[in-house]
Amino acid sequence: MFSAELKKGSVELLILAMLEDQPRHGYEIGKLIELRSGERIQFRVSSLYPVLCRMEGKGWISGRWVEKEGERRRCFYSLTAKGIKALAEERKTWSEFASAIEQAIGWSHA
Repeated sequence: MFSAELKKGSVELLILAMLEDQPRHGYEIGKLIELRSGERIQFRVSSLYPVLCRMEGKGWISGRWVEKEGERRRCFYSLTAKGIKALAEERKTWSEFASAIEQAIGWSHA
């Protein structure tokens, strides 16, 4: 529903928010974004993995491989201390950006 460019600018914030409560694997992160957005935001799981790797490189998340009998191996990602801080900063930035856009286009929540 939304353009790839809009999604691209928000994917890290979305992933961090999905990991706030508990560790999750890539497919679960994608499905949770879809569910929480009322199916208006969707990502192909394959497009999330490069972002997860980049975020892991920044030290925002850490991945842990888990094997369960009868299931395939999955990497569960969780927030690090840097990730918790990044989530707070990303939320603040997003809020300020959305407010500036609303102000620029003439919307007011007074």
